[in-house]
Amino acid sequence: MELYVNMILLTLLAAVTVAIVVQRNLFAVVVLTGAYSFLMASVMIALDAVDVAMTEASVGAGVSTVFLLATLYLTKSQELLPRQGPTIPIVVSLLLGGVLVYGTFGLPAFGSPEAPVQTHVGPTYLANSIPDTTVPNVVTAVLASYRSFDTLGETTVVFTAAIGVLLLLRSRKRASRGDRS
Repeated sequence: MELYVNMILLTLLAAVTVAIVVQRNLFAVVVLTGAYSFLMASVMIALDAVDVAMTEASVGAGVSTVFLLATLYLTKSQELLPRQGPTIPIVVSLLLGGVLVYGTFGLPAFGSPEAPVQTHVGPTYLANSIPDTTVPNVVTAVLASYRSFDTLGETTVVFTAAIGVLLLLRSRKRASRGDRS
């Protein structure tokens, strides 16, 4: 059953990706991008990565969609037609996709107990998280202690982007007030 759910989600992801690529209306692209993020969050839930799914849903679908809608408010919502045909981008995308698929052939099987993450990193975190951090939840220990600087950096990037959008919207609001005077 899980295999079928993953297949359906990945097929929907591919369909939404194609819809994003062929779309010329930027509002529709923003909506489809939000749908893509929600589908990707669903894939992460199916893979038992709930923390990553929550982050994808909140940042990918929530915050990014708001930023993109704010950007559309400040710009035109129709994409100009490209000067050249789509041949070169399609060829580059197919080549890159082929290289990425080829790169997966050397990976261990999904969920394999002999994978390096299962034999080295995972057991180390499970054995040492409470003695090292005194945090009873291993995921919280990893995010808030072992990877705290990375988490702080990610939070700083999102906060800085939010402040930037607010400043842009604020300056736009002041400019429109000045035009009426």
